[in-house]
Amino acid sequence: MGEQRTVKFPQEVIDEYAALGVDLPALFSAGHLGTRMGVQLIEASAERVVATMPVEGNTQPYGLLHGGASAVLAETIGSVGAMLHGGSSKIAVGVDLNCTHHRGVRSGLVTGVATPLHRGRSSATYEIVITDEADKRVCTARLTCMLKDVPTG
Repeated sequence: MGEQRTVKFPQEVIDEYAALGVDLPALFSAGHLGTRMGVQLIEASAERVVATMPVEGNTQPYGLLHGGASAVLAETIGSVGAMLHGGSSKIAVGVDLNCTHHRGVRSGLVTGVATPLHRGRSSATYEIVITDEADKRVCTARLTCMLKDVPTG
């Protein structure tokens, strides 16, 4: 669904994960569900994560963007931000997602931007604003992730 883009990561993040032999684009991808829905990460850092998603193929029976699709986009990019905040020693696990749907969208791309509200040692909360191609707010979401230690062994 669309062209493949290269995600922009901060150089220190690239270096940290490269030292561990980890493929950043694979680790911080949209996963199987996000890929199936056409989510494309554009930029990713603990301070800001941006991604797009097509409306086509992600609609409900009335032809509008499905609220669950907005939730997938929001949880995907909020989780990426939380993972980048936690660093290579932590795993981000979503524990609360709240979405407010402001307007319907029938076509084009929506863009999600995740920015941190709280970044602690054991949790991170991100606000995600999803807009349409006219830059009108479609959805506002808040995601809280628990930051767990990476299992060893």
